[in-house]
Amino acid sequence: MDAPVPPRVREYAEQAVAYVRNALGVTLEYDSDTLPVLDHYLRTVDQVGGTEQAATLQLVISTAGAYFGEVVRRRMGGRWELSTEDVEWRVVLPTGLNFAPMGFVAAAIAQADLADLDSEMDAPPRMKPYVQRALERMGEVSIEEYYSLCGRLDTLEHVHEVLVAVAAQMMGNVDEDIPEQISDEPSGSVN
Repeated sequence: MDAPVPPRVREYAEQAVAYVRNALGVTLEYDSDTLPVLDHYLRTVDQVGGTEQAATLQLVISTAGAYFGEVVRRRMGGRWELSTEDVEWRVVLPTGLNFAPMGFVAAAIAQADLADLDSEMDAPPRMKPYVQRALERMGEVSIEEYYSLCGRLDTLEHVHEVLVAVAAQMMGNVDEDIPEQISDEPSGSVN
């Protein structure tokens, strides 16, 4: 059974749907097919200005982050971990892979990593070497693709699949259909 979606996340995600529908005339459907629409919307967000625009930018980051987090959670499972700060909300996938959706959105808008927001994936310590290797094996992409939510979803899905394969192998349930065979120990590690 899926963990319930916190009411504030649900409210923010629905606000993102409404904002995009009002701005672009397209309804987001909580699936990967409409993520390019959200990416387009985020590219139109103005980052310059005073206090009012900063508040608007924070609202866009929070609402689009809730929406993106929900797309990922619905696709791959997992749960929300909330803190009192909107930017510290995390989605934790069944493999332990986790991320701050608001950080991903802020990075998508800025087209850069931001020092004050977490825009990286994280994993349990035992799985971090596998995450690093999976990321190193991925091909080069443009800056726009790297920071896009579509690109982030693709990366999350790939790394999640690798961690599922690693977990299966660690449990002795290796299946020939596993997309990427990985040894029990990360390369370069010493027993």
